[in-house]
Amino acid sequence: MMQITDQVSSKSIQIVELDPQIDSRWDAFVAGHPDGLVYHHSAWLEVLKREYDHEAIRLAAINADGQICGVLPLTYVRGLPFGGRGHATRRRLASLSRTPVAGPLASDNRVAVALVQAACERIQGQPKMALELKLWTTAINGLMHGLTCLPWSPTYLVTLPARLQDLRFGNSENHGKIKWAIKKATKQGVRVRPAETVADLQSWYELYLETMRWHATPARPYRFFKSCWDLLRSRGMMRLLLAEQDEGGQSRLLAGSMFLMFGQTVFYAFNGRHREDLELRPNDVIQWHAIHDACSAGYRYYDMGEVAEGNTGLVSFKLKWGAKPQEIYRIYYPVSSSLEAHSTESAADDDTRRLRGGIWQFVLDQRHHIDATWQRLPLPTTAALGDWFHRFL
Repeated sequence: MMQITDQVSSKSIQIVELDPQIDSRWDAFVAGHPDGLVYHHSAWLEVLKREYDHEAIRLAAINADGQICGVLPLTYVRGLPFGGRGHATRRRLASLSRTPVAGPLASDNRVAVALVQAACERIQGQPKMALELKLWTTAINGLMHGLTCLPWSPTYLVTLPARLQDLRFGNSENHGKIKWAIKKATKQGVRVRPAETVADLQSWYELYLETMRWHATPARPYRFFKSCWDLLRSRGMMRLLLAEQDEGGQSRLLAGSMFLMFGQTVFYAFNGRHREDLELRPNDVIQWHAIHDACSAGYRYYDMGEVAEGNTGLVSFKLKWGAKPQEIYRIYYPVSSSLEAHSTESAADDDTRRLRGGIWQFVLDQRHHIDATWQRLPLPTTAALGDWFHRFL
């Protein structure tokens, strides 16, 4: 345990490890913080534990009144056993594994620094271990020495208006095109409904596996989504929207998307679809409903997720909904030689792109060799390979 003295109030802060599943102060603090995300919540931490029971550290800052004034959830990551010397192969303490962003959540910068310093202490004496923080801003980097901050693949963020009637997707022409596409899809019998049963989840997971196979991308295991269903859905922190087509009194599943939400932000997290049904615009209909629902529910932000470098088609899809690129960052400690050599904005060479590519870079580097093979694999095989792959992340 470390102590830092508040020079203004002379009150001390203690950094402790606690169990958010038992200590209700954790979620109360996350819920009351304007930047609290679903990824800080104890339910998400339990989802990750059920997916892979990796060793975890949950740091909390406790003030003199015994109240939490900051949290930092961390998970030990094994690192990929292949792919060269990139950061994705390093053992690290991350915030968090298999999570886009979940850095320190604190009442002020002083508390955030105390949490990060405590995290750095946890890896000292382990020369092959690194700390990886996934952040919205570079604020911590400017407050502490010895850290290296790198820009990551941008996420695409829609800022939602306070009133539903003010919701618009770009200019009037773009908004009109989207409305026309939604009306056409509706006339073709495309409907959206929330998943209601585990059978719905299982049917969607087959679509998700098919989609990930087509993109030659390792899929998350079914138990991860079942844990989301069991732990998040009942709390109103997860929705699975399904697009179906009504044909002769029968419904056929076309696509589905999973959304995670808490605080001020809804995350568009996972998608599965039949490729041959894309002309019916099921993903457009899902997005239309999801964004309108998020605005009606009072959320301020709708995060459409990251886009890998070069995927112009996906960028266009997100831009048409009014999403704007938002930089996110990775902060590392200690500084490795490769990170130090490419920590400035001028380092825009292959090694920098490799670092920005992150955990998928090995797959991307070999894509021209493995795409065709991966797309021919049976779905259970791709599921098993994806399960094996993600346990290192």
